[in-house]
Amino acid sequence: MEYTRLGSTGLSVSRLVLGCMSYGVPNRGEHPWTLDEAASRPFIQRAAELGINFFDTSNSYSDGTSEEITGRALRDFAKRDEIVLATKAYYPWRKSPNTGGLSRKALLTSVDASLQRLGMDYIDLYQIHRWDDETPIEETLEALHDIVKSGKVRYIGASSMFAWQFAKSLYLAKANGWTRFVSMQPQYNLIYREEEREMLKLCQAEGIGVIPWSPLARGKLARPWTEQSMTTRGESDLVTRRLFDKTAEVDRLVIERVTEIATRRGLPQSQIALAWVLHQSAITAPIIGATKAGHLEDAISALSVKLSAEEIAALEEPYVPREVVGLNIGKKNT
Repeated sequence: MEYTRLGSTGLSVSRLVLGCMSYGVPNRGEHPWTLDEAASRPFIQRAAELGINFFDTSNSYSDGTSEEITGRALRDFAKRDEIVLATKAYYPWRKSPNTGGLSRKALLTSVDASLQRLGMDYIDLYQIHRWDDETPIEETLEALHDIVKSGKVRYIGASSMFAWQFAKSLYLAKANGWTRFVSMQPQYNLIYREEEREMLKLCQAEGIGVIPWSPLARGKLARPWTEQSMTTRGESDLVTRRLFDKTAEVDRLVIERVTEIATRRGLPQSQIALAWVLHQSAITAPIIGATKAGHLEDAISALSVKLSAEEIAALEEPYVPREVVGLNIGKKNT
């Protein structure tokens, strides 16, 4: 395993993050395809054995049961002082006032509930899952600062928002002496590269770690275009459809290029697509999912795949600009 620093912090993280959205009580929340606890634990254990020390979950995954399963497994399979545990807040836990969003009240409630589910005394990286249009960002930032100063959280991060929103957050935190975000979690892969326009450049300029979600585009980059049949997850995952339904034809050209290079190299497509993400200078550690035997080993093998400049150019050449998506998933009117 390779390790690096998370942005400009002194925090050492593995070059791969295990995303734990796939682990939770099935049919809780909007993820009927999740693995139950018995099926989930071997993947978390294997990740720790392979040297992954960075684990990402959320209070919203499977109604919070992902945090419960992830917390129990990490207590059994890892040393707490060696791992980096990340979770998130924003999405509502009930359909009632004040049970979601990024208000001071909601965040103070959310962090305590997450700590209880995780069975931990502190969270290493506490992230806002989306931008809250209904709460002044100053209120959110001051609440996050107070949570850090309380000892419940070590660092704070953000996810999927416009670059101007993130820049405003960084400026206000510095101006007010509040804790700054140290990481950004955007969608980024070979068939969605819109973050290259501003967000990745902003993160590099400000020393922000980038831990992209969906580096394999929900698995689309891991198999040939002719085998893009709907999986159990694909049939029930509304997020996948919102992200990619409108771009099928342009996606095909990129996927076919991945297939060509993977075939020529004698490697799985997933390794080529993940290696491309890892080659990007702004990227700290992509978030990978693992639900089948070999997923973790394939991902780790991608760390040693060196793409030539010609291969990188060939992979990037078919891309065309597309609509910005993923920032408002789960929000009202989306």
